[in-house]
Amino acid sequence: MAAPANEIEWRVSPGLTDYAEALAEMEARAAAIREGTASELVWLLEHPPVITGGTSATESELLEPGRFPVHRAGRGGRYTYHGPGQRVGYVLLDLEARGRDVRCYVASLEDWMIGALGRLGVEARKAPGRIGIWVDGPDGREAKIGAIGVRVRRWVTLHGFALNLEPDLTHFDAIVPCGIAEYPVTSLAALQRNSSRETLDAALREGFPQFLQSLTRGIIRA
Repeated sequence: MAAPANEIEWRVSPGLTDYAEALAEMEARAAAIREGTASELVWLLEHPPVITGGTSATESELLEPGRFPVHRAGRGGRYTYHGPGQRVGYVLLDLEARGRDVRCYVASLEDWMIGALGRLGVEARKAPGRIGIWVDGPDGREAKIGAIGVRVRRWVTLHGFALNLEPDLTHFDAIVPCGIAEYPVTSLAALQRNSSRETLDAALREGFPQFLQSLTRGIIRA
């Protein structure tokens, strides 16, 4: 049986968390969830500047290979940048109890992020054929404000999402973000939505029960 929202651990790490250390801890926690020795987890944090490569990443999309450390993450997707001012959410859930529907899970992650941004006054949306969260940028051009990259191991989810609060957007010049060169990257700060980390976290927390319910609806559909 799937655990209710109030039985899932929420962890918010202060400061910057080393990416390799976070990856090791996340993988250990996922194994413990599968074995039934740990609760599910939503982990909110920020990393020092780092580039992570998913299973579809190609070297041609690493435009400045010496600028930041590069890690192969094992998640889906291509190259993504993480750094200060970006809220990263690692979501470790047991899909064995939540329908075994990875497409439903990814779509529900997108809806959760869109809902959180909406609570902050930002009209965000999905884009057909493009994973991630999109908005109208400061110049009116469509821009990416949130990325999604997931992995599922033994039906436990790993990795999750990244929302751009106030990162240095020039850091994204080191890669072709998620393999999409046609569109820029933006942030809440660039949109003049000066939300704090605490406000963004609260918006995510408020929408979390609905996110879990959407996974339950996936079970019902099946």
